[in-house]
This record gives sequence, C-alpha cells and structure tokens, in this order.
Amino acid sequence: MQTSRRIFLKQGAMALIATGIAPAFLRDTVFADETKTNRKRKILICIFQRGAVDGLSLVVPHGDPFYYQHRSVGGIALPRTGAEGVLDVDGMFGFHPALAPLKTIYDAGHLAAIQAVGSPNATRSHFDAQDFMESAVMEKSVREGWLARTLKHCPQDAATLRGQKDGQNGAFRGVAMTSQVPRSFQGFPDALAIPDLKTFDVRGAAMASGTRGASDGFESLYDGAVGDVLHGTGQETFEALKQLREITATRYLPANKARYPGGKFGESLKQIAQLIKADVGLEIAFAESGGWDTHANQGASRGSLARRFSEFGSGVAALYSDLGDLMSDVVILTMSEFGRTVRQNGNNGTDHGHGTCFLVLGANVNGGKVLGQWPGLAPEQLYENRDLAVTTDFRDVFSEIAHKQMGVRDLKAVFPGYDAGPENFCGILKT
Repeated sequence: MQTSRRIFLKQGAMALIATGIAPAFLRDTVFADETKTNRKRKILICIFQRGAVDGLSLVVPHGDPFYYQHRSVGGIALPRTGAEGVLDVDGMFGFHPALAPLKTIYDAGHLAAIQAVGSPNATRSHFDAQDFMESAVMEKSVREGWLARTLKHCPQDAATLRGQKDGQNGAFRGVAMTSQVPRSFQGFPDALAIPDLKTFDVRGAAMASGTRGASDGFESLYDGAVGDVLHGTGQETFEALKQLREITATRYLPANKARYPGGKFGESLKQIAQLIKADVGLEIAFAESGGWDTHANQGASRGSLARRFSEFGSGVAALYSDLGDLMSDVVILTMSEFGRTVRQNGNNGTDHGHGTCFLVLGANVNGGKVLGQWPGLAPEQLYENRDLAVTTDFRDVFSEIAHKQMGVRDLKAVFPGYDAGPENFCGILKT
C-alpha cells in the first residue's frame, strides 16, 4: 500500500506536468537531476523603500554650503556636530545618526552610497514612478519587470530543463517577501511571493506561483513519500520545501549575534537570510519598506523619519552580519522611486522631489565612498528650483549590478530602449 502510494505520487506528478498545470517548483523537482551543478551562485537582494525616501537625510550633504540655507537646524536639518549630529564620512557627506550600523559597514569598505540617483521621468506620482523603476522602462507598454528580465537572461541558469523554457530551473530563483508578486518580478512565471515562510508549504508555493488548484490534491500525498521516489536534486528540492515548512522565527538563530528589528521588515530580511542559508537556489530576493512619505513632522535626529531609519538601518545591518562570509557572493541594493524637496515645507516635512540616494552593500562593493556626481544645492542647481537634480540614471545602477553581479551579457534585452553598458557604469562593484 505504501509503495503504491509513493508510485502514485511520482505518476501523479508526471501527470500534472503532462497536462501543463503543475506548479513550477514541481516540474523543477522531477526534472532537476540532470542539471545539478556545483557552481557558486551569485545572489541579489533588492530592498524598495516605498514612499520616496529623503535622500538628503539618508546621506546628508552637510558640507554643501546651501544645505543649511534650505533646511534649518531645529527644523529638519541634521547638525554638523554633536551627539545628534551627522555621522561624517568625508567632510562633505555623512549618515543620519540613526544609521550608525550602516556607517560601520561603510567604514569597513563594504557599503557605497550613490547620491543624486533617480529617474529621467520627473513624475511626482508614487504609482507611476514605482512602475517606471520596477519595469526599468519609461513607458507602460512593457509589462515585464527588470528583475524578471534579469532572471531570464542570467547565464548561470542557461541550462535547460527537459520540457521547460530556458533559464527556468529553480523553484526559488526569484522570491519576494510580499503578499503579491511585485512589479519588478512580473513576467517571470516562477517568481514567488511569500509573505511569511512559517506559513509557506506545497499549497503556498502553488498559490504564490498562480497554480492553486494543481496542488490541492498533491499536498495530501506529500508527507512521507519524498525519500523513496525522488533522488538527487529532486529530493533536495522537496527536502528544502519540507525544511521551510518547519522553520519558525523562534527556531532560527541568526549568526554573528545579528539582531533584526521587530516587525514585518525585519522578519522579511531574516527570512531572506534563512532562504540563502537553506541553499534552495535563491538568486534574487525582494523586500520592501514603507513609511517614507514624510510630508509633515519629518523630524531631524529624532522624529518619524529617524524612527524609520533606525528600523531600516538595523535591519539591513543585521542581514549583512547574519550572512557573514556569504556576503562575498551577495549584493544588497536599496532603492526608492524618487526623493524629497530640498526645502522643508510649512509642516516641517518635505514634498515629492526628484533625485535621491541608493545604497549598495557587499564584499565586492567599491565601498567606503559616496558615488555619483553631486549636482549641488545652490538655487540655480536645483531641478525646477526645488529638487535635487538627478545626475545618475537608476538604470545605470541596475545594469551594472545585473552585468557584474548576475552575469547578464545582453543588457539591451534587460533594459529595452536604453543604452545600458559599461561606459555608463558608476563603479559600484569591483569586478
């Protein structure tokens, strides 16, 4: 009886595949044996700061003589000195004091900031700007996200699985720690949205990949049947799924005394570290952080923005510390759809702006530097007399990481309509 149950599982899996309704992870499992390799896998972690972070408070241009003319101490300007002052890095720029954990990584040479980065489209709509950034195309006719195209053109996944399209050979290649697949992953059918690993299972994998009905009958046959039917990489994939089902936040012990902040953001980053350490084939992970739309009562060293920075900085630093030596193959990229106005408004906040600041972390990062061309804050240097001008197109940041970290060769396929190439790279990564 037990043997027939296991054979039915195998045959049932094949039947689902034959009908074309099998979840992608199930197809991958059955066909994975012949494609197993021992190559080291490069990983990209993208963190989207939704709501338009104030890049002038993230990495403060305190050495620009016009900074304190546009923003007042006692308002939203960060003091140059003192216990609550800017954490200076080079006399011109410094981190917000709530981001002290990130400055430590910067000082170690594993974090670079890119100032005055943003979109060539100057829309002040959150929805449109996020759409442009996540698609990396300046018009809305292209439905695929840039991370989806990166995965499709990643040469480390060029092996073709029997019966599958090129490049789709991993159950967990693209994972978003969100309730829905983000725009960045749209167009990659195997991308998974996993809001919480503790509730992720075979059924959850199917729902996340849009094949809910196909898994319902299969899940009841799963337990106790893996080891005797599937072998090699196929068995490892199912064992990874089984392992993820058993993982809980309280049972996972971060390495190197890393301490993640409480709440959804910290939990998402911790679970990304779990996925990487579980070695389930993760290549691109996506997380997001909200609350950056600071129209009123933004604060300076203290206040609402400082609290957001504290959570953000401690979370990213914990992820970096938790991954430890694995950061030699990992790059963490933070982004936001646009920045804030240079001048504070009448509500002690900032309105929708243009240029902002990205961060990049990793052992291969050309760190300990603030990259990008600084446009200046003099009135005549501001965009539309109100915003930090954009001097680095965000696609130059994305394309360098896609090329150097993920090995993408055909950058025009990933960034259609844009002249992406080494001549526009910012020098973010060493190799």
